[in-house]
Amino acid sequence: MSTITRMHSGPRMSQIVTHNGIVYLAGQVGNPKDDVTQQTKTCLEQVDALLAEAGSDKTRILQAVIWLADMSDFGAMNAVWDAWVPEGHTPARACGEAKLAAPEYLVEFIITAAQN
Repeated sequence: MSTITRMHSGPRMSQIVTHNGIVYLAGQVGNPKDDVTQQTKTCLEQVDALLAEAGSDKTRILQAVIWLADMSDFGAMNAVWDAWVPEGHTPARACGEAKLAAPEYLVEFIITAAQN
């Protein structure tokens, strides 16, 4: 039986779950007082930190699912994403519009990565 490791667990979710060399991150959101550009930067900083803690990094991302509260923010979010994701290491990705947990959240990132 393979081990499942859960980190930063609460009653509702864990921020990181690892299993068979795969890292699953909970949805990452930014400060609800910020605009979509800053929320995206904050989300990706959190992704970097959580992946490092789980023994991975952004070059090992397999899939990214991105939810925007409004698709009109697609360009602003992509400007930050494109500067962050390493060339040659772009993951499978989906991006859609959805109502997020609170109306102040403008973007949410859900990441799956391989461990190093």
